[in-house]
Amino acid sequence: MDKNSADTQELLPAYSGIPTFMRRPVTRDVSKADVVVMGIPFDSGATSFRNGARFGPRKIREASLLMWGYNRHFDVSPLEHLNVIDFGDIDVDPTNIDTSLASIATEVDRAISVGATVIALGGDHSITLPILRSCTARKGPLGLVHIDAHLDTEHGSIEHGTPFRHAAQEGLLNTNAWIQIGIRGPGTHPREINEAKELGAEVLEIDECFEIGIPAVIRRIHERIGNRQVYVSLDIDAVDPAFAPGTGTPEVGGFTSHQMLQLVRGLRGLDFAGFDLVEVNPPYDSSDITSILAANLIFEYLSLLAIKQTSR
Repeated sequence: MDKNSADTQELLPAYSGIPTFMRRPVTRDVSKADVVVMGIPFDSGATSFRNGARFGPRKIREASLLMWGYNRHFDVSPLEHLNVIDFGDIDVDPTNIDTSLASIATEVDRAISVGATVIALGGDHSITLPILRSCTARKGPLGLVHIDAHLDTEHGSIEHGTPFRHAAQEGLLNTNAWIQIGIRGPGTHPREINEAKELGAEVLEIDECFEIGIPAVIRRIHERIGNRQVYVSLDIDAVDPAFAPGTGTPEVGGFTSHQMLQLVRGLRGLDFAGFDLVEVNPPYDSSDITSILAANLIFEYLSLLAIKQTSR
């Protein structure tokens, strides 16, 4: 058999071949897909510090070639149970956030209209808002598990520090099922946490996460979400910059790589509406460790979807 044929690309070593996500076929035909991986190379909403998350999707795809396919923790090979495609990158305009967000919403809607689950590779955190707009247009207001160093509920126009204030005010969130995890670092004013709570969020700051431990954090997530449909948004800066330096707004004192794996694995059993992983900023990475972690976290999410598929 030809080792370079489409059916055997997955047998190539990680340094060979075209770096689609886990070597999935690149196609815009979503009609038979269970999962659609979309790159969103947009970082013009990253106004607080340093740009570069536009390079995140490509680098995460490269790192995903290290995912051999079998998840030891869950004893599952997700690609055996899910038809996963790589949609490629959504066409965005770095000079126009409104045009870009509209394009994102259109392409996400194309995928979810046929029942596929979208996994979005950011890009800065502003990309979550149009995804939520598309998802809720078809599914109604969603619960939200938001893992991040920052609340992203600031006042102002749409950018990476404001998406969840806009989402709450637009009625996109089921605020009875909204939890923010890992919040830390200096703030801009003393009422930030209270303002997020007033919008409806349950906020677990990093000190509380460490005091009660990851298993207790996972229990809090499940208690908050219950059986409601939920969207998961993971900003890589939730991880300590010692483990994930490649991000635009790093905050010291975050989760370790293993703790983040535990958190994502702990989402097992939730009713997922979609997932994004944002703010991977390769120009500031060291030895690609941030991109490698990001690819692993997405692999864990695929595994959760596969488990849910096999339990039907």
